[in-house]
Amino acid sequence: MNVAARPYSLFANVLVGILSFILAFPLFILVYYRLPDLEWPYHTDKIIVFFIISALLLLMVRSFKFVIITAVAALVGWLWYGTVTGQYGFEELYRDGKNVLSGLKNEPASKDLVFTGTRSLGTDREIANAIDYRNPVVRDFAVEATNEYFKNEQEGTKLKYRILIQCLAVFKKINGNWNYVSDPKDEEYIAKASESVKLLAGDCDDHSILMAAGIKAIGGTPRLVYTDGHIYPELLIGNKKDLQHISKLIHEQLFPDESNERTIHYHQDEKGNIWINLDYTASYPGGKFMGTDVIECIYP
Repeated sequence: MNVAARPYSLFANVLVGILSFILAFPLFILVYYRLPDLEWPYHTDKIIVFFIISALLLLMVRSFKFVIITAVAALVGWLWYGTVTGQYGFEELYRDGKNVLSGLKNEPASKDLVFTGTRSLGTDREIANAIDYRNPVVRDFAVEATNEYFKNEQEGTKLKYRILIQCLAVFKKINGNWNYVSDPKDEEYIAKASESVKLLAGDCDDHSILMAAGIKAIGGTPRLVYTDGHIYPELLIGNKKDLQHISKLIHEQLFPDESNERTIHYHQDEKGNIWINLDYTASYPGGKFMGTDVIECIYP
């Protein structure tokens, strides 16, 4: 009798282990975005958390098999109900799981700011004056972009994320229509934002000025980053948790085709603030940096 019971016992233990692992994954997804970012190499902190959840569930399943099996059945029923009613269901769970794995694989990449000295161009004041975000033409352009793009994503979200989504709408409108045109030969021409907004054309400083003005006109915080022979705009995202939230939106809802689960590139300043790249060379927010060493940052 004991011999006959052994295969059953082994099968039961294997089934319990599989059940614990399956149940651990959706629970891990639910806590993933609430985990503190310890920045351990190879996501060791998140892997440890997953195995802790799995181990605890294994102990619970062995001790309370009926309760746990009932809970699993309830979870499946809840997901089925969500699928039928158009709320959170199997598809959303799969999408979140895919996004978690993508986030572990394509972690946003930080690039250190390496300042190399004073810029050779003495145009800081002219650049700052050109960011005329209070001009009604610039303000109307930015507001129009928020009405044109991501209106559904703006609804029902926190104010700070709503503003960031609106700033990314400005990015989409500018970068989706921008035509690069060089300055006159041997001359630096600085166009005001209210001038470039009518043409959506110019060089890198004209693009940066318009992007900064459009973002600032609707409550966002931009800055301009100078490198050797190039300038590009960045948008203040917030902290690491904010970056994770915005990265998920970029990959999943706002720029899924353009980003295609690619890495989000950003700078982190001395206060820990996260800034993502909005260069005209990027097809999605957080695209690769074109410049290398940073010479100077301008905060309009």
